[in-house]
Amino acid sequence: MVASRSRSQLTVQSFGDVSRFLRSGVADEESRQLRDSIGALAQQIDEAIATRRAAPAAPAMPDTPEITRQAASLVQCVREHQLFVTGMGSAWHALYEMGAYQLALRSLRQAVEAWHHALAQRSPREGPAFDRVELLAWRTLGEGLLLIDMYEQGDNLHSEPAARPPPASAWQRAWAWLRKRGQ
Repeated sequence: MVASRSRSQLTVQSFGDVSRFLRSGVADEESRQLRDSIGALAQQIDEAIATRRAAPAAPAMPDTPEITRQAASLVQCVREHQLFVTGMGSAWHALYEMGAYQLALRSLRQAVEAWHHALAQRSPREGPAFDRVELLAWRTLGEGLLLIDMYEQGDNLHSEPAARPPPASAWQRAWAWLRKRGQ
């Protein structure tokens, strides 16, 4: 990625690009911690997927201990990240996007666990399980980037409309009109 490009012009084409993008942002402490945690998750995803793709294409079911180890590490990483996200402050949990991100994380964790199980059982369903992990990884990281973006935009944007004061009653409006006329 070229440093002279603006943030809106950058494209993310790999999980490693997501990790590098997250490290480049300037943010408050909570936002920085979430960026770091999502960046670590993106890096772990990148390593697991690269290891799986590097396996010989000939066998229908790749059976290398390194792939299984990477899948187990990814399961642990997703669980740790979920725990971190759960403990974030109320300002984060007030965002609509937090619920969507947590749902995406839960789906990713379940997919990674299914992939790891298929590897351990030498199941012919390992290939489709791996494909699902890759798809959900992109979705999850996208939701995470959206969450960070919405949080960092701050008080100018809210996920829900601001509460309006209740309309004045007819008596309140009449009283205000009479006070103005009496001045």
